[in-house]
Amino acid sequence: MSDEKLVGVVLVSHSATVATSVAELAKGLAGAGSAVPVAAAGGTEGGGFGTSAELISAAAASVDRGAGVAVLADLGSAVLTVKALLAEGDELPGHTRLVDAPFVEGAVAAVVTASTGADLATVEAAAEEAYSYRKV
Repeated sequence: MSDEKLVGVVLVSHSATVATSVAELAKGLAGAGSAVPVAAAGGTEGGGFGTSAELISAAAASVDRGAGVAVLADLGSAVLTVKALLAEGDELPGHTRLVDAPFVEGAVAAVVTASTGADLATVEAAAEEAYSYRKV
């Protein structure tokens, strides 16, 4: 494992399958050699649909390499759960940010940008910029 400080990325979805698939897509598009720590926190502990503060906290801890953690969430209660964890102050690693970005495009932008060694603010900005990607 590298000692390089990289921004970690956590993908929070109501579905474990969605979170895992988006994480795989983002890592794949970042390149085979990408060392960016990415974790999926999808669904509940029992495997159902929903969000879990415990899974989110564990995922954030698993990707923390000292450069910050960018968290992207898919829908309402996922966002609210991350906000609650941030408000508690001790449930997530220091320098953890909830990033306001589209889930798939933002995840890809965040992971690709983090793979360059960019800092948390740059990773956050790249993910947020994904809102401007036009498809028509």
